[in-house]
Amino acid sequence: MEDEEGFREFVRARLPRLSRAAYLLAGGHAQAEDLIQAALIKTATHWSKVSRAGDPEAYVRKILYHEHVRSWRRRRFLEHTTASVPENAAVSGDETGRAELRVVLEQALAKLTKRQRAVVVLRYFEDLSEVETAQVMGTSVGTVKSQTSHALGRLRVLAPELEDVMEVRS
Repeated sequence: MEDEEGFREFVRARLPRLSRAAYLLAGGHAQAEDLIQAALIKTATHWSKVSRAGDPEAYVRKILYHEHVRSWRRRRFLEHTTASVPENAAVSGDETGRAELRVVLEQALAKLTKRQRAVVVLRYFEDLSEVETAQVMGTSVGTVKSQTSHALGRLRVLAPELEDVMEVRS
């Protein structure tokens, strides 16, 4: 591979951010690791072209999204219902409250469609604009807007305790 050290440097610098995005897309550590591995393998095989094109991180993010959708198409997961409603997590400054809030958010994200989850991750966790999100997903800006609206509406129903957090981030 041409410029192997350049690729290694890119991975060292960007792996934490890309891993976070993969985790949020996949909903689990093992699935995120698989997603990152697939994306980096594809990137490594085309590294000389990707590095010359200018924005390798955007290229990897796009692969992450496409691999995420591909895995979803291969196997569909069913939503599991429970007999009891989980307790509300308090939005507070203490570590327990934040941990509970993260768990509630993770569970709510898992119940979104793959596309809705991807839009939320790209827009609010990766802080991409609507235009950038549309480019990564290969859709129109209108689709990003409608998917964002549907996803946030669904999150409000699935996890009303996140409302305060969503108001701050909007």
